[in-house]
Amino acid sequence: MYTTRVTGHVRASRAAVYQALVDGRAIATWRVPDGMSGRVHEFEAREGGGFRVSLTYDVPTGTGKSAPHTDTYHGRFVKLVPDEQVVEAIEFEAEDPALRGTMTMTTTLTDAGGGTDVLVVHEGIPDAVPAADNETGMRMALAKLARFVEAGGGGGSDAGG
Repeated sequence: MYTTRVTGHVRASRAAVYQALVDGRAIATWRVPDGMSGRVHEFEAREGGGFRVSLTYDVPTGTGKSAPHTDTYHGRFVKLVPDEQVVEAIEFEAEDPALRGTMTMTTTLTDAGGGTDVLVVHEGIPDAVPAADNETGMRMALAKLARFVEAGGGGGSDAGG
């Protein structure tokens, strides 16, 4: 198991970025690597609340962890500090024991440069997930988060998509 640390900058307030972290419809839009589509099945943004998300490759050659072309994960919100931090416990839904185990993703928001610096620390990632792929996917997601929030995305809903 290993840890990935990825940072990004969003030209928006911490409150706006935080809202995109706790909005199921927003998650389905921005927390999706390029070449994939997101679907939020369940999303209850409260400490102890659960979520379930699927990421499906847009082309049939993509290999999924949960199904032939899909990665599905579920988890719960461990800690929510409004406008500051979101801690999630996440597990892949996979038959392969090399992909099992609980990962922790901690997203921390700090004021910086007229906007918000976002730090994502993803711990306990199974070695079966290539580190470069995980880091690339997180960088893509943070870039999409910035575009989403800077464009005024969100809307306050915590419903799934």
